[in-house]
Amino acid sequence: LHDLDWEKYPDEHPNYALEHVLPGKGLSDGALDAIRAHAPERTGKHPESEIERYLFACDELSGFMHAVSLMRPEGFIGMSAKSVTKKLKDSRFAANVSRDDIRHGAELIDTELNEHILFLAQIFAKTH
Repeated sequence: LHDLDWEKYPDEHPNYALEHVLPGKGLSDGALDAIRAHAPERTGKHPESEIERYLFACDELSGFMHAVSLMRPEGFIGMSAKSVTKKLKDSRFAANVSRDDIRHGAELIDTELNEHILFLAQIFAKTH
């Protein structure tokens, strides 16, 4: 739900969904706050609760790792933290992805970046 409006309303994301799509759908205040907190520069809501911190920590990194997986014949299977961090250093690769948000996200969940990358890679390898 947090990226529900991204493709159709990228300039208004996530505020469009928060104002026009999600009200009245039965979502808890906590769920709505997590959606707000995953884009603090657009909403002013910074990640505080556990779900807010984890959504922020996983959102940008997941998109980046998806881009890395598209460059690999085996996708996420066998993806190493080293291969992801190598691509993170290349500012031309997935240039719109905020490396600062990726690093800050790992800090928010008190996890080393390499450990966070490996955890997500294992999850994605099981689902793809």
